[in-house]
Amino acid sequence: MTCDHARALALAKAGQWDAAHELVQPYSDRNSCLIHAYLHRVEGDHGNARYWYRQAGETMPANTLEEELERLADAIAGQA
Repeated sequence: MTCDHARALALAKAGQWDAAHELVQPYSDRNSCLIHAYLHRVEGDHGNARYWYRQAGETMPANTLEEELERLADAIAGQA
């Protein structure tokens, strides 16, 4: 079973942080880790966000939350 990354991002965009978090939390693939990291940035938990970005092989970006959500959505759409 795999995570529905597009659904997790749609939930995040709709402000449904908890539902998006519950969807990605069980998974450790790169996209799930990036979304998980983004959600912790939204929450203001930057230490946890940095951890999840590292799990995805990235550093926490200096972009805005809106830019990061767009970056993630574009990346996931490009993989479809």
